[in-house]
Amino acid sequence: IVAMNLRLDEEDSALLRALADAEQVSLHEAALRAIRRSARDVAHTARVRDATAEMLDRWGEVLDRLGQA
Repeated sequence: IVAMNLRLDEEDSALLRALADAEQVSLHEAALRAIRRSARDVAHTARVRDATAEMLDRWGEVLDRLGQA
């Protein structure tokens, strides 16, 4: 476990409070959920980018020919 202080400006503090209220959880839980959600989004974007690159390597030439047809 890592203990840390989270310093937020008024706008970010209000956003965190709004998240906590909307999800009916503590500020701590809302912050954890936001971190985890963001990490999942970043990982998903990376997987999509990798899959797209793989498909372009595999089918790029075919797609180019179809685009010219």
